[in-house]
Amino acid sequence: MLESRSVRQACGRSGNPVRRKSGSQPSRMPVELPDRTLACRHELKYHITETQAAAIAEFVKPFVALDRYCKLQPSRDYPIVSLYLDSGDLQLCRESLTGHKNRFKLRIRSYTDEPEYPRFFEIKRRVNTVIIKSRARVMDSDVETLLAGLPLPPQNYTANMDTINQFQLYVSNIRARPAVLVRYMRQAYEGDDPNRVRVTFDRELAYNTTNVAQVRLGGRGWQRNPFTMGGVILEIKFTDRYPAWLSLLAKHFNLRQRSISKYASSLQDSSSLKFCAPELAMY
Repeated sequence: MLESRSVRQACGRSGNPVRRKSGSQPSRMPVELPDRTLACRHELKYHITETQAAAIAEFVKPFVALDRYCKLQPSRDYPIVSLYLDSGDLQLCRESLTGHKNRFKLRIRSYTDEPEYPRFFEIKRRVNTVIIKSRARVMDSDVETLLAGLPLPPQNYTANMDTINQFQLYVSNIRARPAVLVRYMRQAYEGDDPNRVRVTFDRELAYNTTNVAQVRLGGRGWQRNPFTMGGVILEIKFTDRYPAWLSLLAKHFNLRQRSISKYASSLQDSSSLKFCAPELAMY
């Protein structure tokens, strides 16, 4: 089983959720705070080396600060796992690989395996160059029910029902089902001005093909995605104008923007290793 030290710390060495002693407080994971993701944004992606990542992290410090979720972690990063859904013929993956201008992804995201923490139903749409993201917070016990197209049972938390209903409609329209789990470690920086710039460094990208409606960091069957072996995925997100200092950053480090899909690259690798059916042949 592929397990990094950081993921083991988040899940427990066995790959199962960390159990707390009775009466103790929840571990300080970045999951109980309000959603600070950018709902409508521009998004730039780069594949860089670890040496570049260290230098870029220093470069951006005058403009953005380590986000509060990272500050809670001794390693200054935190795990993310997403369960991606797709049709039987992997329609959403193919649209990503072919650069379809108006496309979307369906995923359920988590930051821990502990069942009392929320999961997040997410619809990520791309309309030309703009990313529009909708998110609904639910509990782990409700994931399977919602994916079956059933109503959300009575609960003691508030959920974004518009997003859940839209998610279920997409699932029904393309007959989406669980396809693959994707996980990685994220180090994030963000600004506090209205432009809401976020700079993230993603490492240790791994995937686990599955047909089970569970979102888990741990467990068996994980494979390292070769895309981040010896490299880092740099993402820059902003809501309004392209900040001048980002132009200086790109020029100073000779950054070349490229299309990067953690989901599609994971399915491509699983297909090449015969872990995924049907085979991901392009036509």
